Amino acid sequence: MQATTIFTLPKLLTAYLSCRRHKRKSSNALLFELFLETKLLKLQEDLRSHTYRPRRSICFAVTHPKLREIFAADFCDRIIHHLLINEIEPYFERRFIFASFACRKEKGCHAAVSHLRKHINLITKNKTQNAYFLQLDIKSYFPAIDKNILFGIIEKNIHQKELIWLAKIIIFHDPTQNYRQKGKKELLRQIPPNKSLFGVPKTKGLPIGNLTSQFFANVYLNKLDQFIKRKLKIKHYLRYVDDLILLSENPDQLWQWRKEISLFLAKTLQLELHPDKDKFGSVYQGIDFLGYVTKPTYTLTRNRVVNNLKTKLYYFNKNVLVNGAPDKKAIKTALSMINSYYGHFLHGNCYRLRRNIYEKHFGALKEYLTPARNYSYFHYGKPR
Repeated sequence: MQATTIFTLPKLLTAYLSCRRHKRKSSNALLFELFLETKLLKLQEDLRSHTYRPRRSICFAVTHPKLREIFAADFCDRIIHHLLINEIEPYFERRFIFASFACRKEKGCHAAVSHLRKHINLITKNKTQNAYFLQLDIKSYFPAIDKNILFGIIEKNIHQKELIWLAKIIIFHDPTQNYRQKGKKELLRQIPPNKSLFGVPKTKGLPIGNLTSQFFANVYLNKLDQFIKRKLKIKHYLRYVDDLILLSENPDQLWQWRKEISLFLAKTLQLELHPDKDKFGSVYQGIDFLGYVTKPTYTLTRNRVVNNLKTKLYYFNKNVLVNGAPDKKAIKTALSMINSYYGHFLHGNCYRLRRNIYEKHFGALKEYLTPARNYSYFHYGKPR
């Protein structure tokens, strides 16, 4: 396939529109939009002439849900990422197993929890017998991805030369060679070397924060998914990024599967299971997964999620006591945050929790926010 049939202005425009969906108010996005036609034509020229190279990234650390190193690509590069994924995603999507839930359309964490609940009921024959789970975690997954193995997978499956060239540019780009640091430097220094692109070999690691990295992470572990389903023939299995859950009526079988999975990861993908993060037990104990604790009889929200909301409400009310009545903007910011948490709660069996948080922790916000039926969400306006 020729470059002109791939790197077209309509495809670049589609990629741009996808990219700006959640970034339109950023300074880079506004600047790009101001000179949209000129910049798209320049990107097209760079792609067709094979002179495109990624620009400077922004490096910073985030602490939620855990301390991680982020490399945020330039807005122009994000457009290119969307362009590449738009082209190759349909091919790989047909080859992914159903039980892979991260960063895929019509999937996500809530679908994964629902799938887990379904399989718990299947394996316990609708809560009439016992079963066991084994939860596995891949050690330092994103920094440990081998770029040569990943590119080999792409090259083997994608046959358009222009897409192979672009994938190679993105996969082997080293953001540590051209970046701007942002935020607290001490947070970045706290990141262990094996979890940072600064501490791993240049042939290893994908930057957390890029659309391509999320997609390539699924492509990379699809080999493991296929091994588990086709070779080991594990019926009750699901994966969310590098978090794996296996279910079985036989606990010994789970540990045997772990050995075979560990050998496969080491031999085929140069990865290893984290030696200290295995979680094992009866499904009736509950499986702590993606913000929920799922049991055969019900699903609860993880305590950490609940405590995070309570802490945010506490500091909001403390600020009210110090500075007086909050302005409308502060209330609407709090409303957006609260509704996000309550949307999470709705996927569990936690009506009493939703009511309790409103009654005991909203404080001054009760004067400004009205609960919908069953405390499913809130809207702005003083309760009558």
